[in-house]
Amino acid sequence: MSTHDRLAALSAAGVSIWLDDLSRERLRSGNLTELIENYNVVGVTTNPSIFASALSHGEAYDQQVRELARRGADITTAIREITVADVQHACDLFSDTHKATNGLDGRVSLEVDPTLARDTDATVAEACDLWKAVDRPNLLIKIPATEQGLPAIVATLAEGISVNVTLIFSVERYELVMAAFLDGIEQAATNGHDISRIASVASFFVSRVDTEIDKRLEATASDTAKTLRGKAGIANCRLAYAAYDKVFSSDRWKALKTGGALPQRPLWASTGVKNPEYPDTLYVSELVVPHTVNTMPEKTLRAFADHGTSNGDRVTGYAEQAQQVFNDLEAAGVDLTDVFLTLENDGVKKFEKSWRELQSSVRAQLANIH
Repeated sequence: MSTHDRLAALSAAGVSIWLDDLSRERLRSGNLTELIENYNVVGVTTNPSIFASALSHGEAYDQQVRELARRGADITTAIREITVADVQHACDLFSDTHKATNGLDGRVSLEVDPTLARDTDATVAEACDLWKAVDRPNLLIKIPATEQGLPAIVATLAEGISVNVTLIFSVERYELVMAAFLDGIEQAATNGHDISRIASVASFFVSRVDTEIDKRLEATASDTAKTLRGKAGIANCRLAYAAYDKVFSSDRWKALKTGGALPQRPLWASTGVKNPEYPDTLYVSELVVPHTVNTMPEKTLRAFADHGTSNGDRVTGYAEQAQQVFNDLEAAGVDLTDVFLTLENDGVKKFEKSWRELQSSVRAQLANIH
């Protein structure tokens, strides 16, 4: 089977392939265009870690940084203009995909300042500012699914702004995210917005769940517990999809769908395999199911294109089996509530750290030019 055939089969199964990376070098070199044309990529996601890495490597940003320095731009302004420029460029590259899929794909995500993750009002204000700054219909504003983020998601959607909800780890939190989505779309309709133009995805993290739970299983002295390694992430997604199926077959959703609303699709995030003992395409092959997005690092994308397998729907109908995995984990002494709380807190802290690194990188470049 050829590279194109493997990815085409994945797309045909209802999985939208998005790239989990963006940089000016990738845009200028034609790499992103190649992935769109030859690797079935129909969207891209970004986060503070991605931009921090991009700014710290290569010379692609030098010209813009020099111009910002000449203008005397502060750090906040510089970061805003640098990231907005990349996202606008990417949005333009995906414009045809966006039109061809009636707004479902061709999407590019840009995250709000992660230091605002616990501040509802500031998150909404930042989301509105970013939406206006990028000024592209295929943008998604990323908002973390913290407790304070949930009402921000409702308020942002109510303004007619498309949202990528990020940092979802538990099914319980995911159910609240879906409820926030429905509230937001209903309010958007009441506010007079065209809800057929509002898109949303819910980013459910995968590999980080296995990393955290595997660490706890390794700490036990039980050989039986260790047999559960590498099973929690996929089980979690299968339970999440069962919850999605229930919400998006409800009468409440059907009424919105009749009004033209697009569904909030599950997005499998963090699908690069971190444990070398596991197959490198594990979180793609085992999560094939219609109406989903899989956002992959380029390494994972190319691995699947080379040797990945798509054996049909590996999610629908697996909820009971997935619940048994969770039952076994609890029996083995894994505190799942603590796992998900730890993952959320660590996720916010990692993005905050990356944001500070991004600030430091831009500050240093501006200082060097001065």
